Formats: sequence, C-alpha cells, structure tokens
Amino acid sequence: MTGHQGARSLRVLVVDDQELVRSGFALILQKAGMEVVGQAGDGVAALVMARETLPDVVLMDVRMPRMDGIEATRRLVSSAPEVRVLALTTFDLDEYIYAAVQAGASGFLLKDVSPEDLVHAVRVVARGDAMLAPSLTRRLLDRFVPTPPPGSIPASLTTLSERELTVARLVARGLSNAEIGAELFLSEATVKTYVSRLLTKLDLRDRVQITVMAYETGLVRAGGAAG
Repeated sequence: MTGHQGARSLRVLVVDDQELVRSGFALILQKAGMEVVGQAGDGVAALVMARETLPDVVLMDVRMPRMDGIEATRRLVSSAPEVRVLALTTFDLDEYIYAAVQAGASGFLLKDVSPEDLVHAVRVVARGDAMLAPSLTRRLLDRFVPTPPPGSIPASLTTLSERELTVARLVARGLSNAEIGAELFLSEATVKTYVSRLLTKLDLRDRVQITVMAYETGLVRAGGAAG
C-alpha cells in the first residue's frame, strides 16, 4: 500500500470513542488532502473497518469500550503489517501508550495536537518512519520499562555486530540518521543501511521498536545511558 502514496491521497481511519474528536480529526485530515476512509468508536469496529477499507494509517485511541486500542493495534499489525498505527492519548506519560508501542504502534499523539502536527505525524508514519519525540520516548521508557540486571549482552542481540549495537544505542537516544552519522563518522546512507539491518535481524517494524528493545534488554539504561 505504501508504495503508491505518491500517486494517490493517503488513506486514514480515525478511531476514537468520542464523536467530536473523531469528526474533528477527520475534518483536519480531509482539509490536508487526505482521504478519511472511515471512523470507528471502538477497537472491534476499527478492525472490521480496517479490513474493509485498507487504510495506510490508523489514528487509534488507546482507551475505548469493547476493545481498547492496545489490543486492536496488536491484532491489526499482526494481520496487516503494512498498516501504520498512531496511538492517541490525553496524557503524554501513560502506561497505555507504552503498551500500544509494544503492540506495534509507530508513535503516539496527544489529543490536543495542533492541526499542523497531526497532518505531519500521519505523513511521517505513512512513509515508514516513527513518530515519537525523543524526550517523551525516554521519559516514557524510563518510567514503564523495568531495568534488567547488568550483565552480558542478551542472547537476542548476539547476532549484532559491535557497530550495529552502537547504532541501536544511538537510535534509542533519539538521534536521527544524520546525527548518528556525524557521531560515528559515517554517511547518512550508511547509517540508514545499519538501521535497516537492525530491523531485519531483530524482526522489528521501526525505530520505536528499536528503542523499546534497547531499553528492555538493558542495551540502554534509564536516563539514556549505554548499558
């Protein structure tokens, strides 16, 4: 789906249990030239609608009746990995958001997001990037990810080279490819190759999942320090 975005409007599904929120987001996206393929009020309806409409991006409220956005995200990315999910929340430090990221969301937005930032976020995740502000990501993970005991590199990371581990740590610190390249004296294209290799080797979707993995394994410690 994402390969044809240049030839057509982005297709977005808006999921929130508050009708005013849904309609407001839908109006903003439509004004930006995107196609709102549907609106749903809970996770059950969202999954049905996503199968029928095949959106590029789903704006997913995390707290909803019948099925919350976390379970809906988990099922959606499992059955349609090409669909990108942006989680919606009222609070920037919310255990539901961490769970949504673990479930496969490519980022999160606060519901009081500006129209410009909403449109930008949808476009960012639609092209396969992640949408989490580095400062918020670190605060979220520092608070909700249990710190593993210090020790050797976990077995799950033994397939990675030392340079790949270094790139993973820098991704987890919130650095862009250009910033990582400057720190390691590599071209931006080379860094992009390293990031792609990390995603493939670890079977991850995006930079958000690299960051979560780095914290969960102790590769990066609370506060952003290297493990």
